[in-house]
Amino acid sequence: MNIQQRIEAFSELGNKIRNISEKEFENLCIHAKNNNSWFVESSIQHALNGINQFLTKSDLERWTSKYSLDNTSKTIGIVMAGNIPLVGFHDLLCILISGHKAMVKVSSQDEYLMKHICNLLIELNSEFKKQITFVDRLANMDAIIATGSDNTSRYFEYYFSKYPNIIRRNRTSVGILTGEEAEDDLKSLGDDIFTYFGLGCRNVSKIFIPKGYDLNTFFGAIEQFNEVRHHHKYNNNYEYNKSIYLVNNEKHLDNGFLLLKESPDLVSPISVLYYEYYETDKALKLTLDKQVEKVQCIVSKKGFLTGSLPFGQAQSPGLDDYADNVDTMKFLESL
Repeated sequence: MNIQQRIEAFSELGNKIRNISEKEFENLCIHAKNNNSWFVESSIQHALNGINQFLTKSDLERWTSKYSLDNTSKTIGIVMAGNIPLVGFHDLLCILISGHKAMVKVSSQDEYLMKHICNLLIELNSEFKKQITFVDRLANMDAIIATGSDNTSRYFEYYFSKYPNIIRRNRTSVGILTGEEAEDDLKSLGDDIFTYFGLGCRNVSKIFIPKGYDLNTFFGAIEQFNEVRHHHKYNNNYEYNKSIYLVNNEKHLDNGFLLLKESPDLVSPISVLYYEYYETDKALKLTLDKQVEKVQCIVSKKGFLTGSLPFGQAQSPGLDDYADNVDTMKFLESL
């Protein structure tokens, strides 16, 4: 396949996802949820929407035109995460659109969805059957892209050190408040916090707030997200963390489905949002600069802070939004 044929196939995949029937979607959700109970219908729909928004011919052509994609085909191993639905799709897209072969170690938490999407792609162009292989153990590849925790990344670095690689570690996202946000701004921030129940690296797990900020304003605006408590796993996390704070007499705020706790840490447990006060913009910038290696993205009102996204956009990455700010396509181009 040449680049144009690959682009055509992926744009057709986008059309197929966009036009999925109600019955097909329901069946997809049943199987995916049986595979991973965190994968509720709204999460799967959000993931599919995120994919099909950039699977258009024009976007794919614009994106790939920036790279030199020759006909050299190498085998690229992928260790996929499974924390949110189809989280490994962008890596797969990069590899296949570049003309390489993908040797995929899919997460057991997202096995059904990922294989289903690959089967759809193969139905659209049977040549992809030669380009995609699912394996239990990675070996005999030319390069590797692996995503995991800080602990597993150390294993990846040791095991895959002889291959050109991209090794990803734990990251999270943060929100910046100034006190000038309208209620709709805070509701949009709620999307960044609660989409996928806070399980993704693009979920906001901490907010920075100015001295004197009234957190009741924030609580009032996000009340519409209280439905998360109806999910048994989320509620178990909420009840557990709440009991720990109460038993240890740790100061926290509670609105019935989210716990707010002041902390210098970035990564909060599920159902907990950390917050930290800042006094000046300069002090805030210094704090963020020290933690740049741990932050996936920053959100703020209308993206006012340099390098940040508008509230509500954290979970809608584009083709150019590479994980850990490492250009996957440039990496593949260099092989």
